[in-house]
Amino acid sequence: MGSKAYRHVLLAAAVTSAMVFGLPSHAEDEDSPALAAAMKNVPTTLEKGLQASEQTGKPISAKFEVEDGKLQLSIYTMKPDDFTEVIVAPDSGSVKSAEKITDAEDLKAATSQKAAMDKTTLSLTAVTGQAAQEAAGSRAISIFPELRNGHPVAVITLLRDDKFTKVMKKLD
Repeated sequence: MGSKAYRHVLLAAAVTSAMVFGLPSHAEDEDSPALAAAMKNVPTTLEKGLQASEQTGKPISAKFEVEDGKLQLSIYTMKPDDFTEVIVAPDSGSVKSAEKITDAEDLKAATSQKAAMDKTTLSLTAVTGQAAQEAAGSRAISIFPELRNGHPVAVITLLRDDKFTKVMKKLD
């Protein structure tokens, strides 16, 4: 078996293992009833939020979350020398704030996400849109890129009828 075929077999095994054993949760409330309820009448999509955040850099992850009882869309972006957390208003899709990431744990997550994004030419906006389209009637709630066996993948959480589903998309 050639090295390229071998890598595809390894990636397939990793994807299968993730589906069987579960994917890591990237947010405490990522699949909570409160988040599902808050998303009911939100006009802004994850894809539109990702597009809005591009004014501060290249998006490297995004998630809707309930923070202090209020729904927000948090997006990490990168530039060559730093990372920014962009907060997008779920009701309007406009950028509310953008702050440089300085927290050690958040920097570690952003650095890991950057490593995955450095290995792909695909945009998170395109991958998110594709995942939502393939799961008709669902909307994307979060997207987190990561490296699995050296290959970039995106873990996308979808919401449909108050049920959350995680899917994985190859980014290479």
